[in-house]
Amino acid sequence: MTGLLALMLLTDARRPARVGSDGALIPLAEQARERWISAAISEGVALITAALAVAPIGSYQLEAAIAALHDEAASAEDTDWPQILMLYELLEHLAPGPMVALSRIVAVAMVEGPLAGLEQLAREPAAMELATRHRVHAVRAHLLELAGERDAARASYELAARYTLSVVEQRYLAGRAARLSGADGRSG
Repeated sequence: MTGLLALMLLTDARRPARVGSDGALIPLAEQARERWISAAISEGVALITAALAVAPIGSYQLEAAIAALHDEAASAEDTDWPQILMLYELLEHLAPGPMVALSRIVAVAMVEGPLAGLEQLAREPAAMELATRHRVHAVRAHLLELAGERDAARASYELAARYTLSVVEQRYLAGRAARLSGADGRSG
């Protein structure tokens, strides 16, 4: 139960920075970390640190540890992706599922590069199970963008926008696609 409470605190601590004043989605890497709730982060980190020292490892503890690593990083660039990858590998062993597999693939890309992530995404059966869901296409788009494949990334963002039911996510994904095509008046 402590792992779940820590996870909830660490996740909720980022709530004030998730959406802009215009209602637009702000991805984790672009969030203003000074808007995060530091007291909730401190409490969540203390809880998960204590739980990991005495309790059996469970999926909530692993998810909370991952959230703590994101929350404790001073910037997106300072995120300890190798440790996050290791935790996702443990989580995938303990509680396999398509969303865990997809998150592990993102961590692989952050550690080994976007092409490694794309390669794993192409051969991951759990990801294929989600092939019609927007998250797989959004991850593919992001990794393609990181790899410099602008046209393929744009097409994947457009596909992801078509599959999501969330209007906020549709706008975000369509905006990413438009930015890559130069449709918003800027060059990418």
